[in-house]
Amino acid sequence: MRRIVILFIILVLSLITSVPVSVPIYGATPTPKSKEENITLPRIDQLTYPILYLQQPCLEGEAVWLVQARLREIGYDIQPDGIYNALTSNYIRLFQLSHGMKDDGVVTPEVWKTLMEVEPAQPCINDNKSQDRMMIVIDVKTRNLVVYQNDKEITRYPVAVGKSETPTPLGEWNVVHKGVGWGNGFGTRWMGLNVPWGIYGIHGTNKPYSIGSYASHGCIRMFNRDVEKLYPIIPHGTPVRIVENGKMFPENSKPVALKKGSSGQKVVYVQSRLKELGIELDRADGCYGNMTELAVKYYQVWHNLEPSGEMDEDTYRAMGMID
Repeated sequence: MRRIVILFIILVLSLITSVPVSVPIYGATPTPKSKEENITLPRIDQLTYPILYLQQPCLEGEAVWLVQARLREIGYDIQPDGIYNALTSNYIRLFQLSHGMKDDGVVTPEVWKTLMEVEPAQPCINDNKSQDRMMIVIDVKTRNLVVYQNDKEITRYPVAVGKSETPTPLGEWNVVHKGVGWGNGFGTRWMGLNVPWGIYGIHGTNKPYSIGSYASHGCIRMFNRDVEKLYPIIPHGTPVRIVENGKMFPENSKPVALKKGSSGQKVVYVQSRLKELGIELDRADGCYGNMTELAVKYYQVWHNLEPSGEMDEDTYRAMGMID
């Protein structure tokens, strides 16, 4: 009997210690199959307030370049390279400390918005000081940017706009930030727009062959020589109207429930359609606030609908936005 028990114990121990090498072990870090194996860095090119943080391999892309360019512009000693390394993380921590935020080196939407709002101590190039009323109209269908002065067209430029998966935001915006010499995909000049759901702007490019096409992550690209001509005549606050074939809403849009507090491109569609129907409500800025709610209520009462101030399927249909 004792011999049988010993044999049984030996058998159990042999099974426990003979785990196949292919079985993954929780918490273990896999090693590359070869020392020559290339590791692709995670790219983040979209500018819809992506969260950036220190990791291995480091994050890279246009979003990182933009953060570094803004840090340099407001006085930090950093050279943009598009890689979110330890130095970039440390500068973000310093920026967070100086603005009363948690210093964890993570670029959150709050950090993005604060970073884009801070102005350099000295402006890079002085704005045009004239009292002329300037306006920019961009049509993503024709890929043209038209400049108006006192309601008269003075010049137009070819541009590149967003791809179908990263479209340029239609709406009525304003130039709220200007920057010089960011480089890389942002070219020699930057004019940022106050789009509430991401970072979009008019800028130069290091890909001049893309002008005239659908190529960007939502921004409006210009030849560097063109944006350098445009930059000094466009002051802060200049209205920028972005349309598609002259309109700010598609012919037939899938209805999405919207109410006060909503934001995004679908809100722009509703606001611009209300304006087209004769209901004035300030700008089509993508923010469903008090004015938009009141405008929707007014339209609903006018058409014998429940005056909820919210966009539902019946309201979309009455406004001619769906069949």
